[in-house]
Amino acid sequence: MAYIDLPEGLQGIRGPMAFRPETAKPLNELAEVLLRSENSLSRGERELIATFVSSLNDCFFCQNAHGGIAQYYLDCDMEALDRIKKDYSSSDIPEKIKALLSIAESVQKGGKNVTPAQVERARSLGATDREIHDTVLIAAAFCMFNRYVDGLATWTPEDRNFYVKRSKKRAEEGYLHFDVHEKAPS
Repeated sequence: MAYIDLPEGLQGIRGPMAFRPETAKPLNELAEVLLRSENSLSRGERELIATFVSSLNDCFFCQNAHGGIAQYYLDCDMEALDRIKKDYSSSDIPEKIKALLSIAESVQKGGKNVTPAQVERARSLGATDREIHDTVLIAAAFCMFNRYVDGLATWTPEDRNFYVKRSKKRAEEGYLHFDVHEKAPS
């Protein structure tokens, strides 16, 4: 049960966004820019960063909602994503993405944990300044989103397949146009 009186039946971040729609708009705009705008990192790679940080924060809703979208974009299954979340360094993903996940992991602990060596490694593997910037901002933003969802103890569907089933629709609609009042199916 949520700590405050949130609209009934709205999962995860949807409840708080419906509670304060004036804050939902800028939060969704930020997510849209970070995760869907033109970028040299694919949408799947950016959703993977969001998923990874959310898993580090143990935010069930965000890691599964964005994990479902990452699976959709990256054309992988839940088990593959779970392996990346558990040990990205030995996963079958590009070295540049591993370097960016290392930076994201440091941001999740605290911004001052990012080291010059991590940034140089990412650059040496082809990461641009924008990719490094966006990785840091995605990681920081998802720390905020995760704390928003979990800090209010929002209702979260426990079936991980719920998120996978919704991923195509969410990926196609993006973050600006989805209805925060759309309830989960009963």
